[in-house]
Amino acid sequence: MHKPVLVIACGALAKEIDALKRSNGWHHLHMQCIDARLHLRPALIADRLRAKIRQNRERYEEIFVAYGDCGTAGGIDRVLEEEGIERLPGEHCYHFFAGGDRFSALNAAEPGTFYLTDFLANHFQRLVIRPLKIDTHPELRDAYFGNYRRLVFLSQTKNEALLKAAKDAADYLALEFEHIHCGYGALESNLRIQMEGQGNGQENTHLLA
Repeated sequence: MHKPVLVIACGALAKEIDALKRSNGWHHLHMQCIDARLHLRPALIADRLRAKIRQNRERYEEIFVAYGDCGTAGGIDRVLEEEGIERLPGEHCYHFFAGGDRFSALNAAEPGTFYLTDFLANHFQRLVIRPLKIDTHPELRDAYFGNYRRLVFLSQTKNEALLKAAKDAADYLALEFEHIHCGYGALESNLRIQMEGQGNGQENTHLLA
């Protein structure tokens, strides 16, 4: 019998984690999310994460964090070192969806790349355009994105509506468009370690990059 595992996740990953839970039968995976909009204020993420961990310490023997560094300049890692908890590998969701080597190659080929995942393609206006006030001040588009050259859509699912949304986002920003289907990448492989490694007498000390 697997013990319950709490995954504290960025809200941007909630749909993907829930899909993996259902497809793999990980009934012992329990999830709590932190608002994805905090990526607009990354300095707040580490303290919010610490509070969430401490609220759940007595309820769960196993806690795993589904975040990258996410612009916290090491803030998340400092919290997790204090609490003795692991997280997903990489700086951000683009890294662990695409894989470290592929993401590095994409960046090297064109540093001026703006990335979308399924979540960001679906919520492009709400999480990118409106917070930056480009909808009401169109002149800000070039101020924010003038140095970008392309938009890369790193998709998790094969969804025509999301593909169209990503293409529309590229057109909106006047960027070249590229689509790479990544699936769930290291999100899936590392959740599998956490979920299926429970109860086998082995410690999971190494996460997959």
